[in-house]
Amino acid sequence: MKTVLTMLLLTVAMVGPSRAMDATEAEELKGLSPETRLEQRCDLEAMERIHHDPVKLVPDELVAYAFQEPKINGDKIQSAGAAFRSKGEWYHLSYTCSTSPDHMTVLTFQYAIGQMVPHTEWSQHFLVP
Repeated sequence: MKTVLTMLLLTVAMVGPSRAMDATEAEELKGLSPETRLEQRCDLEAMERIHHDPVKLVPDELVAYAFQEPKINGDKIQSAGAAFRSKGEWYHLSYTCSTSPDHMTVLTFQYAIGQMVPHTEWSQHFLVP
């Protein structure tokens, strides 16, 4: 377990083109308000990047506002208090993401995976099993 915890503390930064969205994801995003679209597009990017991270986590849910409200400035979002679920456990996450003006294309993305969130904190931070 100590090895996994050590690996989770690694910071990963990736800058550059994001993965292509499928048509269903793109249509769903287009129907959202610009601010919500920015957050959701970056949440999708976070889950995709984590899924391909060497730590081998499998994210299936992400809450950008779990521990702190994200900060949005134009086409950029900074979420220092996010959390994601993988294999039934929640983990702290922080990320910074910038997109194209329509919030459909991720231009830059950096993230850091933190420690596992204790089960006793789940309900107060909107984290469900």
